[in-house]
Amino acid sequence: MAKVAGIAAREVPGVHALGGGGARALGAIRDVVNATDLTQGVKVEVGETQAAADITIVVDYPAAIQEVAENVRNAVTGAITRLVGLQVVEVNVEVNDVHLPSDDGGDDTESRVS
Repeated sequence: MAKVAGIAAREVPGVHALGGGGARALGAIRDVVNATDLTQGVKVEVGETQAAADITIVVDYPAAIQEVAENVRNAVTGAITRLVGLQVVEVNVEVNDVHLPSDDGGDDTESRVS
């Protein structure tokens, strides 16, 4: 179930990555050895007929954060309902960071993000 939610969230335009800082660092190592964790940044609670998901994302700059979060909610809800057949009662989206194009250069840009 978490894989379904993770794949759906990653496909939303404006989502750069899933997970917090530590999870993303570990995920980068997994990506290098070709063992990507599709559940990174995703927690799903499943009941008999209902599910709830918590998703942590990094948004690409200059995407509208509110719009990206809403699109992630819709994508995750639709994927779980369509593929698993459960009613989704809530999808909580936490925006952990904003990815700047200059972040790819390898410079320490954290001090530039306000």
